[in-house]
Amino acid sequence: MIDPGPWRKSPFTVQGLQMLVLVVMGILVLGGAIGGGILMNRTDDVSGELIDIIQPSRSAAYRLQAALRDQETAVRGYAISADPQFLTPYHEGMTAEATAVDDIRQRATGRSELISDVEAIEQASATWRTSFAEPLIAGVTPGRPGVVNSDLAERGKTEFDSIRTLFDVQNQHLTTARADGITNLNAIRTWRDRVLIAIIVVVLIAAIALAIVMQTAVTRPLNALAAACRRTSEGHFTQEIVPQGPKDIRAIAMDVENMRQRIVDELETTQAARALLVTQTEALDEQATELRRSNAELEQFAYVASHDLQEPLRKVASFCQLLERRYGDKLDERGTEYIGFAVDGAKRMQALINDLLTFSRVGRLNSAYADVDLEATLSTAVENLAAAIEESDATIERPNSELPTINGDSTLLAMLWQNLLGNAIKFRREGVPPRIEIGCVPGTGDHDGHWLFTVSDNGIGIPEEFTDKVFVIFQRLHVRDAYSGTGIGLALCKKIVEHHGGTIWIDSSYTEGTRFRFTLPEGAVPTDKLDRNPAATTEGPPP
Repeated sequence: MIDPGPWRKSPFTVQGLQMLVLVVMGILVLGGAIGGGILMNRTDDVSGELIDIIQPSRSAAYRLQAALRDQETAVRGYAISADPQFLTPYHEGMTAEATAVDDIRQRATGRSELISDVEAIEQASATWRTSFAEPLIAGVTPGRPGVVNSDLAERGKTEFDSIRTLFDVQNQHLTTARADGITNLNAIRTWRDRVLIAIIVVVLIAAIALAIVMQTAVTRPLNALAAACRRTSEGHFTQEIVPQGPKDIRAIAMDVENMRQRIVDELETTQAARALLVTQTEALDEQATELRRSNAELEQFAYVASHDLQEPLRKVASFCQLLERRYGDKLDERGTEYIGFAVDGAKRMQALINDLLTFSRVGRLNSAYADVDLEATLSTAVENLAAAIEESDATIERPNSELPTINGDSTLLAMLWQNLLGNAIKFRREGVPPRIEIGCVPGTGDHDGHWLFTVSDNGIGIPEEFTDKVFVIFQRLHVRDAYSGTGIGLALCKKIVEHHGGTIWIDSSYTEGTRFRFTLPEGAVPTDKLDRNPAATTEGPPP
């Protein structure tokens, strides 16, 4: 084991030593990577030259030589037989020759010896065709074999033998170029392998050096510090922690020692803090009692104030109607219209006050939580809406299976159904009987442990940009002359659902009308036992 003693007073930090090792390793690896990259690029260049230039050029050279041999054989055969069919290989050989020459010139750009060989062969083949092949073909009468001019034939053989010599030179140059490319490629690969091995060795050496630094400069001092911390955690708060190790480890040990001293100081004030906490708890209990009393007084005040407001409104409406009956024949059309406005405003104010009373009492007064059969509450709501259902010829499709039983307030849940069904009947399409479908399934994912209910209709629908606003109290999407109401129904539904521990929202993907979705937990807990106000939130449900 390495003695950690030299590190006890070292001015260096562990981070500095690590950075030094990592920087050296990084420089070496970076240099090796650059060299390796250069060698890899050179390897690609040489391989590309062999694959894309030399080897295809050799193949094209073989095709060129074969094309010229085919021409020579075709000319001799035609001279002997005078059969024009023998000229077909001649002409095809010329085409193949031109193709091969173009291929070599395109691929061997920059290789002067290969281009020179091609040009020499082209020049020799052109001379051979001009001085031998074309005159010989012209001197033969098709279908009449004749005697070949021996001088001409001998000259043609001599010229083609010179072309064969050029073939040998071309093949030799191509073979030499291929051998040189293979030699260069092997040499570059050898250097590449050496560089990779050097990089691996450097990385291993740096890893070993880093491990040694970590063991001697970090692990051992930290183990000693951990042992001191364990003693402190076991209750030995008076035992001092002695800093040791490199500079930064000593700094950590000093911080831990300061923390130990702070704990000792805090322990001395614990009893006083506990006494203060007891006092504060008692004060909070008193404030909670006062808050409950204040809430009760506010609820009573709202109830009394609403009744006191309704009495003058009733008088206004009654006396306005008396004025209309007694002096109706003395009033002009505009006066009768003004009285109608006053009566209508008083009645709407009365309806608004009643709705506000209902909204404020949700979950506040006379809440009786018990097991509620939602099937029964739905039937109650349907009975209350019987006249509207009959008048609009509405159809209500209930779930195939009975609705579940949950813990809640039966009156509020019946009010929830009645508001949702009443909305579907009210906001129907002109000339189309309302069709309302109710669904219930167990919730999954984010709604696990809840029942998921849906109320879908074929009405006028709600634009997506208003799907959150409709749950805000007094929010209306239509003028009062088109649809009656105070704009509090959906806000009341939201408050009832959230009071039972659920959420309600509009399914914007449903396009045939409006689809409300809401959840109720299998064992609902009144939200008045939680510190929140459901009516104040207008955000939509979780996705």
